[in-house]
Order: sequence, then structure tokens, then C-alpha cells
Amino acid sequence: MTITAEPTTAAPIAEPAPIYPDKLMDFVHRAVGEVGATLNTALVVLGDKLGYYRAIAEHGPITPGELSLATDTAQPYAREWLNAQAAGDYLTYDPSTKRYALAPEYAIALTDAESPAFLPGLFQTALGTVQATSHIIDAARSGAGFGWHEHDSDLHDGCERFFRPAYLASLVEAWIPALDGVEQKLRDGARVADVGCGYGASTILLAQAFPNSTFVGFDYHVGSIEAARARAIEAGVADRVRFEVATADSFGGEGYDLVAMFDCLHDMGDPVGAAHHVRSVLADDGTWMIVEPMAGDHVEDNFNPVGRVYYGFSTLVCTPSSLSQDVGLALGTQAGPARIGDVAEAGGFSRFASVAETPLHRVLEARP
Repeated sequence: MTITAEPTTAAPIAEPAPIYPDKLMDFVHRAVGEVGATLNTALVVLGDKLGYYRAIAEHGPITPGELSLATDTAQPYAREWLNAQAAGDYLTYDPSTKRYALAPEYAIALTDAESPAFLPGLFQTALGTVQATSHIIDAARSGAGFGWHEHDSDLHDGCERFFRPAYLASLVEAWIPALDGVEQKLRDGARVADVGCGYGASTILLAQAFPNSTFVGFDYHVGSIEAARARAIEAGVADRVRFEVATADSFGGEGYDLVAMFDCLHDMGDPVGAAHHVRSVLADDGTWMIVEPMAGDHVEDNFNPVGRVYYGFSTLVCTPSSLSQDVGLALGTQAGPARIGDVAEAGGFSRFASVAETPLHRVLEARP
């Protein structure tokens, strides 16, 4: 089976539509709110990096002066940040005491990096993404790509912080058990390749859970591999985990019981070539685990808040990344399970199924 990009055709010229002033102003008001939300992306990252959220969570209702002292930052910045957060309903403000408070539920989402509800990584990912907008505008005009390695480090750091809590909550407890026979193989001692491993969060979590198995993480991005090696040492698993710089269609080794790809297949220029390579290095009864962003098979299935976020990342990160590589298939972040299944079939896999999901992820299993 051949996987091809969608054809393009010129749109027909539409007749002028009537203008409804109320509808126009409703849209303008909504757009003003979205500008505030856009600015808040930077404000959340600022609050995270300066320790503002943690200080409020620990201190309780706080004044700008107290926040300034607790975080060793200038009071005018603390004051304006607090007001922006209160205006956006991230904090509450008591006019009688002039103090700002953070709800305990919000504190979990904004300070607990182990919680699956942790949000600063997502905001950091978004901030790093939009910093490349001028490059993406040029690429859209020329049809060129823009590689993952060319993005701001906030994208790389943010992705690890965004995805790791989800992996921590689901990978060992739900996703691995959903794969046919894989959990027992890992307990007994299996050979595992984690392709597109980034900073190695998924690789390290698996190594911690299954000490009898050995793991190799591969990524083409040198900076990510360097970070992953340091994290493996810090986590105490460097004796059974190694990280190497390699692409998805050329990584080394053979006889793998499990090859995993977490949130990266859609970024690849040649996912079918990657699938062929995975098939060639798997053991005869091996498994290819593909974790992709949650998506339906039809565009309209993804017209929801999650789909909106992922289509945004697809436009600014994932599609340009694919177009920067050979073939440049540009599956897109919302490719959907049917199209991923076509990739697996074209790569030589005969069995394919969706085996688990969360609001943000879908876990797919391909077998020879």
C-alpha cells in the first residue's frame, strides 16, 4: 500500500455573504479573550520559572510584596503578574485584604509535576512553539520544512514536562498491560527500543518498572540524547539503559521484543520507511507500540479543545518537522488511527489495533 499526501485544489469563489453586526462583535469579544489567553501562556511559564505558583501554594493568600520577597523578584513584576492571573481567574483576589489566593485544585495543576493534571509543561511547549512563527510563515510560503532541532529549547523542555506526567500515570499501569503478552516479556527480560525518545522519560520509566529488561533510546536530536543520558544516570538506570543518536529508519540492533514510539511517528518525514525498519529489527513475535495524540479518523471528529491544541502544534511543529525530512509525508498530529494503520500495513505489519486511550493519547499495537 502506498501512503500519499492529500491532493490540493483551488477553492471556488464564494458569493458575498450578508454581515450581521452582533455576530461580528461577538467574534471580536471572543478574539480579545484569546489574545489574553495567548499572553497568559507566557505568564504561566513566567510564574512557573520564577516560582510564583509554588510560593503562593506554600504561603497561602499573599500580597505582591510578600510574593516578591518569597521569590527574590522585583515587586512591580510580581504585582502585575498577580493582577493578570486574577483577571484570568487563575487566582482569586480579596479587596478587603488585598491578597491573592490559589485554589488547591489549581495548585496541583500548576505545581505538582508528578500529577497527570500538571500543566506548565504544556504552556512551555506552546510558548516554545510560537517563537518559531516567523520561520513557519516563510516555510509555508516556500513549502520548506522546519526541523525539531531548529526550535527554541522551551519546546524541547516543555514536551518532556508535558508528556512525562501522562506516561507516569498510564504507561506501566495501563498501556503496557494492554499489549498482547508484552508485560510478561518485560518482567522476564526483554530487549526494547524506544525510538524518538527525546529526553528519555518513557525509556527511563520502563527501565525502572522492568529491571530485568534492557533498553535503548534513539533520537536524531543530539541535545535530547545528551539530556537523556544525564537523566538515566540521575535515575539510577544507566546500567540497563543507553541512549544513541539515530534516525527512525536507521537505528541499530535487532531481535527487539518491543519497539516503542511515543508521540513522534507523525513527525517523521518517512513514517512508512520507519515502519519497514521497525519490522526488520523486531523479533518474530515482537510488538511495535505506537502512542499517538488522541485523534479521530475524520477532520470533524477533532473539532474539540484537544483537537484544536493538536492542530495548532501540527501546523507550527509537527508538519514542518516532517517536511524538513526526506519524503516529507506530513501525516499531521491528528492523522487518526486508520491512517496510522495504513502506515503499519505498508511497513509490513499484518495485525494492527487500538488498544488503549486517554483524553490526550491513543495507544496502537502493530504485530508482524
